[in-house]
Amino acid sequence: MDHLIEKSEKKAKQVADKQRRYLFGQIDWEQRLIIVLGYQGVGKTTMLLQYLSSAEAKGIYLSLDDFYFEANRLVETVRQLYASGHRLFLLDEVHRYLYWSKDLKQIYDDHEDIQIVATGSSILDVSKGHADLSRRAAVYNLHGLSFREYLRFRKNVELPAVTLSEILTRHHEIAPEYSDAFRFPSDFSDYLKYGHFPFFLESKRTYLQKLEETINLVIDTDIAPHEDLQHSTARTMKKLLFVLSGSVPFTPNINKLAEKMETTRNTLLRMLDYLDKARILHLLKVDTKGVSYLQKPEKIYLHNTNFIHVFSPKQPNIGSIRETFFFNQLSVMHSVTSSKFGDFMIDDTHVFEVGGANKSRDQIRGVPNAYLALDIPGGSERQIPLWLFGMMY
Repeated sequence: MDHLIEKSEKKAKQVADKQRRYLFGQIDWEQRLIIVLGYQGVGKTTMLLQYLSSAEAKGIYLSLDDFYFEANRLVETVRQLYASGHRLFLLDEVHRYLYWSKDLKQIYDDHEDIQIVATGSSILDVSKGHADLSRRAAVYNLHGLSFREYLRFRKNVELPAVTLSEILTRHHEIAPEYSDAFRFPSDFSDYLKYGHFPFFLESKRTYLQKLEETINLVIDTDIAPHEDLQHSTARTMKKLLFVLSGSVPFTPNINKLAEKMETTRNTLLRMLDYLDKARILHLLKVDTKGVSYLQKPEKIYLHNTNFIHVFSPKQPNIGSIRETFFFNQLSVMHSVTSSKFGDFMIDDTHVFEVGGANKSRDQIRGVPNAYLALDIPGGSERQIPLWLFGMMY
């Protein structure tokens, strides 16, 4: 037990000077059970440790992928720590622990004066554990860095977040103000290649290699065990990802793709759903409400632009990068679906066509509430700088 306390104290000291992610200020820290979900490397662990450092209660950080929990139940560990005065428990990587949902429920019910903050994989469905935690837990999703956050982490530039409504109505005023704080296009290009995950600060040289390793890790240790997949299915999933990555955004013919993967249509759709939930792929559909995994996506994207550079390091398609950026940033706080006229429909109201500086309005001419999101430094009327959509969180 002492070595767990020592590990916690050592880890907490490592985050003293690190920037806080956007979600830190949005979480209601008064809740007794908080669960933060997100992709590997987005900063969940750092956020736990930052909260531990700022909290008044006696607390401890526990990583549930520690070998200690191979032979010891979390319930009993918490009972012993509670007896020694601990009232705050920061539990990392709960999805790696077999009894995560049962133990969290029991700990929550047994100790009314403690607080639990847990992190898990983005594929984790809190309502589908062995014990339903959805009524007890406040669940948050931590997304990758926005362009705005990247500038804060990389250049210590503080820019206020803007809403979609402000972008649509005042982009011609906001863009000149904001663009004075960074270099366009070089800073934006760097973000598109290196800026989605905070660990770019450690090393740009090994960043893309780490991303590739993380993608494999997510498939092998997050998706496969959680969904009880066979090794052959996980291998097929990696093969599918490799095939798709060469041609994203990809308009799928599901039957042909299933035949190429030597699997059934339903199995292929389920694999796409897994990769989407795990935030490796991003599926664009006609609707986002009550959608079954059996609904064929209209287009398939990689989840963020950095992944494009992983799979196409020499000649990534600039059109794909632009659309992927827009889809990724808007989907954090808005509903993004396919559009009959432009590239995307936002909140069933606004149509967007994404492109470069020379993109014409022909495709969306006459369409109500239609805009161009263009790779330009500043905009006018219904032409909006693409980078500005990275300032929303």
